[in-house]
Amino acid sequence: MQNFAKSIGFLYAARGILYALKTQPNMRIHCLAAAVALLLAWVMGITGLELLWLILAIFMVIVTELLNTAVETVVDLLSPGYHPLARVAKDVAAGAVLMAALHSLVVAFFVFGRRMI
Repeated sequence: MQNFAKSIGFLYAARGILYALKTQPNMRIHCLAAAVALLLAWVMGITGLELLWLILAIFMVIVTELLNTAVETVVDLLSPGYHPLARVAKDVAAGAVLMAALHSLVVAFFVFGRRMI
């Protein structure tokens, strides 16, 4: 019974990820950028430590994008009309994604930069 409950939890999580992929253009862009970065990492033969940093940066962007989607969805549910605090919540969540994306660019610069010069 416990294994069934765990598998249901994974199904809910997968459903959430698929929802974000279907409804959020930025999520698809981040996933495409991640695929390109991983392909580039494979072609360039980066070290294990560099790959670790790259994967951590990718996951940080994807996780913040998922959280941003959750925040936006709940805010839309609770505040269908305009409210300044709803805007703040959405802006802060989007800011978290921006910070994660900037971090991933810094990681990409350190991983790929010296190989491309």
